[in-house]
Amino acid sequence: MRINKGVEWAGHACALLVPLWPDRGLPLSALAEFHGLPEPYMAKQMQALARAGIVSGGRGRSGFYTLARAPNEITLLDILLAVDGDEPMFRCTEIRQNGPCGSKPADCKVPCNIAAGFWRAEEAYRARLAQVDLATLAGAVAAQLGPDKVSQAGDWIGENLRSRS
Repeated sequence: MRINKGVEWAGHACALLVPLWPDRGLPLSALAEFHGLPEPYMAKQMQALARAGIVSGGRGRSGFYTLARAPNEITLLDILLAVDGDEPMFRCTEIRQNGPCGSKPADCKVPCNIAAGFWRAEEAYRARLAQVDLATLAGAVAAQLGPDKVSQAGDWIGENLRSRS
């Protein structure tokens, strides 16, 4: 399984917006600069998040993005689905019907154990992502970075901050 790198970028952008919720946000240019990404790439991810109702705002370079919901109401699954979509990762092609010993379609009314195993694994994966909310994740990120790096990031964010007022 490979997750689109845009999911990573969207997750980092959302984590950066957590301490600013609900009244403050960052412009697209700042989100892109903070993560060292070209603006068009970050714009694509932020637009996907906005369509999914995860962030709001973003009216051009002068606008800003903020979380649209409380950080504890947004999960990693929400971000994944917003950027990568809801298509299943595994698609059964009924390979068991191919080749010299292939099964007849009439014998394949029940999903094969290979497909069923992948589907169960994907359900577990999605269920786990649904348990990780942005508030918890942002706290873990800050703890991992340590106070000096958090302070440095806080100073940088303060220079680029936008308010709803």
